[in-house]
Amino acid sequence: MRKLKVYTLTVVLIIASLVIFLMSRPSETEYDEYGGWKKLRGTKTGFFHVEEINGIWWLVDPEGYVFISKGVNHINYYGDYCPKLGYSPYNRNVQAKYGNIRNWAYVTILRLKTWGFNTIGAWSSPELYGKLPYTIILDIAASYGANWLTGEVPDIFSDQFEKHAKSRAMAMCYPRRDDPYLIGYFTDNELRWGPDWRSSKHLLDDFMNLPPSSPGKRVAVEVLREVFNNNISALNELMKANFSSFEDLLYYVGDLPEGDMFSKARSVFLRKYAERYFSVCYKVIKEADPNHLILGCRFAGYAPREVLEVMKDYVDVISINYYGLEAPINLLKYIYSITKKPIMITEFSFKAMDSGLPNTKGAGIALPTQKERAEYCKRYVTSILKLPFVIGYHWFQYMDQPKEGRFDGENSNFGLVKINDEPWDLLVKYFKEINRSAERIHLESTYA
Repeated sequence: MRKLKVYTLTVVLIIASLVIFLMSRPSETEYDEYGGWKKLRGTKTGFFHVEEINGIWWLVDPEGYVFISKGVNHINYYGDYCPKLGYSPYNRNVQAKYGNIRNWAYVTILRLKTWGFNTIGAWSSPELYGKLPYTIILDIAASYGANWLTGEVPDIFSDQFEKHAKSRAMAMCYPRRDDPYLIGYFTDNELRWGPDWRSSKHLLDDFMNLPPSSPGKRVAVEVLREVFNNNISALNELMKANFSSFEDLLYYVGDLPEGDMFSKARSVFLRKYAERYFSVCYKVIKEADPNHLILGCRFAGYAPREVLEVMKDYVDVISINYYGLEAPINLLKYIYSITKKPIMITEFSFKAMDSGLPNTKGAGIALPTQKERAEYCKRYVTSILKLPFVIGYHWFQYMDQPKEGRFDGENSNFGLVKINDEPWDLLVKYFKEINRSAERIHLESTYA
């Protein structure tokens, strides 16, 4: 009897979702099957690519229509696992509601289309791929030892890193090389490029703490040799040390002093690190899949100049995650001035205290009400669409986090839907309005 009730409820939900979608979908003449805007054409290539048309950057879909990536992250049937509960409350709720992942995926896609979204963002259920255009996060460094929580940085100068990256690209990119619904690949998410909330260290100092046999330690020492013009006496004077040669520094374990020479060394090393990372990523991805975009590494709120100057030769798009009450307009202009590459905001969100969730862990500032949450969201998205080099925005995330906390304790009202899978009506109403006007706003954008 219980299974019959679940089945009946699921059928009702699917029919209701389909009716809502059919009643509220945009005009058939406005968007194509990929979500491209049929009012403006670029070049038809059969795959997503980027184009600058009359001074404005766009993604262009496989049929040649311009496309702004309006995405959502973590659209995932399994939700967020809660260690304190021993299960994912969202997953438990949708299992009871839909019966299986296929029914959940059907309703979820209808919802996203109704709300004007056209992209499946990072960490989403693969069952959604191809129902809408999608992106893949490769975690090339993360799967090699980079730690998002601690900021640990792996020794990517090792030959093993390139072998690992190639294996990962062949496994994740090669099977998708002919998929027209795939927009492209993020190489990683929120890698540490220097001092941030996870560590106060510069990367050069991280590598000076490695053992002498590490390939990255040798690169670090060679950078010091280069910056000090092979003058060990000059380095000894600043470090108040007595090294007989730069080779001795291989056995030095510790951080370096402050000062102009060491600041220069840190900058030089960061460039070498970025060159190694992005050149390897580019090589292995393009060998496995020459057809799709490389969408950057999803910077965590800032992007060092050294890294931007290097990566522009290896990516098609710069991606950055930014949580703030206002969009980072000046930062985005700065990034574009260096790279001349189009930019995507790949995480942003707002949370509200009237949700009943603690909102004590998780990025961003908690607003008092859902109304303010929706209004700040509209203001944020509208402001970035007015920049001619911004080609997409991905909301974090589809569902709220458990009030008891996910794996890292985050417990915030980030969702388009609640933990019971019911929408936050005002937020999705505002998103629907923004998403349907996005292309027209962007078409009027200027560099002023």
